[in-house]
Amino acid sequence: MNRPDRLIAEVGTAELMGQIGRAAREAARKIALVAPEQKNEALLAAARAIRNSSPAILAANAKDVEAARARGTTNAFIDRLTLNESRVAAIARSLEEIAGLNDPVGSVIARWQRPNGLIIERVRVPLGVIGIIYESRPNVTADAGALCLKSGNAAILRGGSESQHSSHAIHACLVEGLKEAGLPEAAIQLVPTTDREAVGQMLKGLDGAIDVIVPRGGKSLVARVQEEARVPVFAHLEGICHTYVDKDADLDMARQIVLNAKLRRTGICGATETLLVDRGAPAHYLSVLVKALLDGGCAVRGDEATQQVDPRVTPATEEDWATEYLDAIISVKLVDGVNEAIEHIARYGSQHTDAIVTNSTETAEEFLRRVDSAIVLHNASTQFADGGEFGFGAEIGIATGKMHARGPVGVEQLTSFKYVVRGTGQVRPA
Repeated sequence: MNRPDRLIAEVGTAELMGQIGRAAREAARKIALVAPEQKNEALLAAARAIRNSSPAILAANAKDVEAARARGTTNAFIDRLTLNESRVAAIARSLEEIAGLNDPVGSVIARWQRPNGLIIERVRVPLGVIGIIYESRPNVTADAGALCLKSGNAAILRGGSESQHSSHAIHACLVEGLKEAGLPEAAIQLVPTTDREAVGQMLKGLDGAIDVIVPRGGKSLVARVQEEARVPVFAHLEGICHTYVDKDADLDMARQIVLNAKLRRTGICGATETLLVDRGAPAHYLSVLVKALLDGGCAVRGDEATQQVDPRVTPATEEDWATEYLDAIISVKLVDGVNEAIEHIARYGSQHTDAIVTNSTETAEEFLRRVDSAIVLHNASTQFADGGEFGFGAEIGIATGKMHARGPVGVEQLTSFKYVVRGTGQVRPA
């Protein structure tokens, strides 16, 4: 019986989580004051450890994938779970990119002087202890831990049971990096049990140890976190993403964008789930786009007009417009111009990521201004909804709420600020 199992047997999950929380709080106080060079040293050492441990990580991941297949898990889920040599290399590269980012801690956001001579600065500071609750993606272990460290925070990671072997193998590399840099191992902790009570304890805040919770996973996980959390939450809801092809779109560009947005990786939150096509576009636009999707292996569920262009199209139901498929399935609808497209997105979307394809600057600006999503794009694939693609090195998730963080959550979004006021003996008049 290993140490976590012994602790759970002896004191229970609640006490184990309490110990984790106390250790994280103590580590957070230290990490907040660490020089950028020391944090970068830990990240680069962790990246080397991941590269060197690639065979062990892949062997651990194979156990997770085998168990998932035995449970009859969907192909989309398997894709999110599976690691290969290139994906492990990408994890290591992501840590290196995070190390190369400007350190946000201590940076001055704004500075001004009052008439009485006081100099006031708004300065970035870490949030403290961040709890990340996630499901199948093993890379989140590395990305979340690294982003928290870079931003001066301690991290408590609770991965899903379906990726436990992979997460433990990756976490071991992060710990190796911390040790090599002389930083406290408790700065990045992985919850060692799959007991659901551990999640409940995190949502309660671990007696004040956790400052914010970041959920990353399916609708049921996020719903539970939002319902039960007693600490602030960076909400990441469904990725019901849309691509609207306007009457003034270039058809070849639209075809390439739509295929990439839907089929590059169907299981990510930035995959387009609904295609909207302008009724005012040339008649063959809809047919070309639908046939390209079908020929690419994507099932198409369409409205009446879409069903008429190809017999392989099946009828779309009301439920389809509000569904995040995370699979090679797309719903398609003909709309009366940009106004109806925007109305459809407002009604069925999740305020995640939505795109317009058009050569009309005026129409594009109307769409970008009025669509209230965390990310809006013009003439680009929705699959660019990714912290790495934004130059953040990585992300913990895409926040779809409007408080504090929105869009890709990177190092800057994992900081708050304080006001530093410098005086020369000023006192406030009576």
